Amino acid sequence: MTEVTAAPATAPVSPAATARVLAEAARAVDAPDLVLAVSRNGVRTVHTGGSAEPGPVPRELTAYELGSASKPYAGLLLARLVAQGRVRYEDRAADLLAPGLPVHPAVRRITLRHLLTHTSGLPGLPADFYPQAVPRWSTDPYGGYPADRVVRSFLRARPRHRPGTRWRYSNFAVSVLGHTLAAATGTPWEVLLHQQVLAPLGLDATRVRPGPDGTDAVGHRRDGTPVPALDTGGFTAAGAVRATPPDLLTFLEAHTGGAADSPTDSSLAAALTEVTRPVLRRGWRHAHTHTLTWFHHPSPYGPVLFHAGATLGQQAFLGFRPGTGLAVAATATRRVHRADTFVATAYGLLTETP
Repeated sequence: MTEVTAAPATAPVSPAATARVLAEAARAVDAPDLVLAVSRNGVRTVHTGGSAEPGPVPRELTAYELGSASKPYAGLLLARLVAQGRVRYEDRAADLLAPGLPVHPAVRRITLRHLLTHTSGLPGLPADFYPQAVPRWSTDPYGGYPADRVVRSFLRARPRHRPGTRWRYSNFAVSVLGHTLAAATGTPWEVLLHQQVLAPLGLDATRVRPGPDGTDAVGHRRDGTPVPALDTGGFTAAGAVRATPPDLLTFLEAHTGGAADSPTDSSLAAALTEVTRPVLRRGWRHAHTHTLTWFHHPSPYGPVLFHAGATLGQQAFLGFRPGTGLAVAATATRRVHRADTFVATAYGLLTETP
């Protein structure tokens, strides 16, 4: 099924042409539920499909688990708090979480910027995470590791590398960032995210916990077996966001610079600009560029910013081209596997179309 919603702006490619592109792309992805959504200057085209029977809520209005694609929300939150003068990127996390507590010198040097940009020196997950997670790896690896344990693990950490010297993707670090911002503002993470990001952008169908029965997508293993809803435990900031495709497009449209309803709040506008600015390079010969929170790649049509995510049984992809009004959001309800085409398909929609 393809649904086209028109907006006053003129799109560079017709909605009908975009609908054909999405329908063709969808054939490459095998999933019980699939949504491919594109916005061009506010003109939205949404394709839905999949091998499963549709549920009581249309696929395009169902909330999907974003997994690591939650991190851009954490990044925008930090950038807005910085724009408001409530924290600084160079604030040290340990000083905000546990003032005066003795910690390893490398931990003492870790800043909010280090945590968000994966340059803190922390591992992907705490070392003591795995013993409790492995026995339930395919059902609930995170639920038994609460927030206070994440914080304690950070304060006891012994980073392998000096902060700011190496890039290493870390759910641990971004989770610590969430707890640090909550401590610095005296506001629970969920409330802080709603106040600073979700409500100002009108993201009424975005949340960090499961919604009412029937409103959340059900994930599946590769063999089609359903899996339970994700419980992120103490790793909320790194992967707990759930959102509907329309809300995903609204979030991305705010970043593109092409939407007609750009934020009028100065701190939010400044944050949206800040998170699109390249700040570091990594990888072989430093070929890969990153902003505070987005992967940043070149394309024939200009730079693209994107982030993908996966949970036990779902996948998500968010991407946009700054200044062009183009945004792509995609969701699927099948666990990622080696030969999976989902991310490549969504990435192609962002990088291979005018």
